[in-house]
Amino acid sequence: MKRETLEALLAARGSRRAVALITDLESGAQRLVGRAEAARDPLAEKLDEAFRFDQSGSHDGHFITVFNPALRLVIIGAVHIAQSVIPIAQALGYDVTVIDPRGAFATGARFPGIALHAEWPDEVIPAIGLDARTAVIALTHDPKIDDPALAAALRSEAFYIGALGSRKTQGARVTRLMQAGFGETELARIHGPIGLAIGARGAPEIAVSIMAEVTRALRLGA
Repeated sequence: MKRETLEALLAARGSRRAVALITDLESGAQRLVGRAEAARDPLAEKLDEAFRFDQSGSHDGHFITVFNPALRLVIIGAVHIAQSVIPIAQALGYDVTVIDPRGAFATGARFPGIALHAEWPDEVIPAIGLDARTAVIALTHDPKIDDPALAAALRSEAFYIGALGSRKTQGARVTRLMQAGFGETELARIHGPIGLAIGARGAPEIAVSIMAEVTRALRLGA
């Protein structure tokens, strides 16, 4: 690998930018392609699949090595469902962050070993950033906490945005965010009610439905 290619790869990893190293198996020539530019590459279809499924491999005389940033899950609300979501998310490879300004909920005793912020989302999110390898789920049912987080997520490239609540709650949420300046296309990014419709009951089953929907968005873009 040439020095400039290595430096570009390290820079991409440092900035959490997804890239793929394409090696010509006959000549040994290499090039680095960012996910944002992959659609214009001759191997566009294979690159899209490789990025979406975190899968390196050989294609059409080339070897594609994918360097995706680590997956992140930002949970708004240190609630009971969050406690059920976290072990599933961790098993799927997500780095988890929990944000909740309510100190009685956001405690190390309830969320041991988790990056925990007992602050308001609009104070924390700018510092941690949201990108195309980040999912955001809002679970508090409190507009004062959830809405600023959802607004920040809508302004970002987060690949999944979900919010807990009934269809009535989602309708009221959409109305508030529309009044805050978001359009219908933007608001359609919010999965609400959150999770796949599998008839889930209780926190563990709801957690399964949430992470199933997050996985579908990650892998299939839906």
